[in-house]
Amino acid sequence: MSDLILTPANVARLAEQLSQMRGAAMKVGQLLSMDAGEMLPPELADILARLRSEAHYMPPRQLRTVLDAAWGKDWHRRFRTFNVRPIAAASIGQVHRATTVEGEDLAIKVQYPGVRRSIDSDVDNVAALMRISGLLPRGLDLAQMLAEAKRQLHEEADYEREGRCLARFGTLLTGAPEFRVPALHEGLTGRDVLAMTHVAGDPVEDLVEAPQAERDRVMRLLIGLMFRELLDFRLMQTDPNFANYRHDPSTGQVVLLDFGATREVGTDMAEGYRRLLRAGLAGESDAMQAAVFELGFLSEAVPADLRTLMLQMLEISMEPLRAARFDFGANDVALRLRDLGMEIGEQREVHHLPPVETFYIQRKFGGMYLLASRLRARVAIRELIEPYLQ
Repeated sequence: MSDLILTPANVARLAEQLSQMRGAAMKVGQLLSMDAGEMLPPELADILARLRSEAHYMPPRQLRTVLDAAWGKDWHRRFRTFNVRPIAAASIGQVHRATTVEGEDLAIKVQYPGVRRSIDSDVDNVAALMRISGLLPRGLDLAQMLAEAKRQLHEEADYEREGRCLARFGTLLTGAPEFRVPALHEGLTGRDVLAMTHVAGDPVEDLVEAPQAERDRVMRLLIGLMFRELLDFRLMQTDPNFANYRHDPSTGQVVLLDFGATREVGTDMAEGYRRLLRAGLAGESDAMQAAVFELGFLSEAVPADLRTLMLQMLEISMEPLRAARFDFGANDVALRLRDLGMEIGEQREVHHLPPVETFYIQRKFGGMYLLASRLRARVAIRELIEPYLQ
């Protein structure tokens, strides 16, 4: 069965089947990649990467059906214009530009019909496809991951919840004019539709050609915000997809989008990370190891040789934080982490899974590292962390 799945035609067929499941496929893929790390084989990683780049749009007739149900059949009377062609698409919905009769310029996210009803069955179907592929590591307990995938997808499919998270971030960042968060339009928001002000901005990746100083400034803002979310707000937007960040060249503001994956960070989790970061900056290996066990990254169930490799990975991951000014565009940190991860992955067996809360935080860390590397930014990370470690 594994040989059949891994032929080029069947890899393509599997990717197509998963892409039709939209949110479920992408969410399970994200969780698998976070949980299993470098243990995922390249064949499966390639499938998941393809899914993230594929989008399926609702035709106008289907869009009208969704909006009729959300706003009533005369909803068009509330708008001067409503562009039925989406300006963006995501795993569980697509975004449209519209102008209300009052002149408000809005971005309106509309959920694909049937998403909530199909989440549980879609996730189970994805898991079945993954299992028969023969690509998953031995001992990988899918039950916890699947339950979490379902829970998070149900949360992300609740646009009223996302609207509340959007509003909370807007309030938290009121005194930070360097950031801009769209304003929620409550009157047009429901479980299937999220309405907010449209905020202009260029894709953050476009900064790759910007002057070094501007690239450094933007990444300093985003990395600083990440630690503020974790250690001050204790509320983190955990999806670091590049599309969730834009840059307004006219003001220099960083625009923050998509708060569906916002999660509360528990006090114990935040304090555990605070202790880990404090020990890491000080180079206190024993305190770092104690914090890692406290957070649940490691347990006594992990063989000693694997614990050693994982602690080596942790030590390497602290290097950007300790540097006076870390150059994301000229270092071998990611390569060394990959090599250690592949060494761990060769065992093809999972002995321990960290608490699910850590997966989202680590995903945010990893996403920020990737973006900073793309922009070849140079950032004094220590200066950004130290105020939160007192």
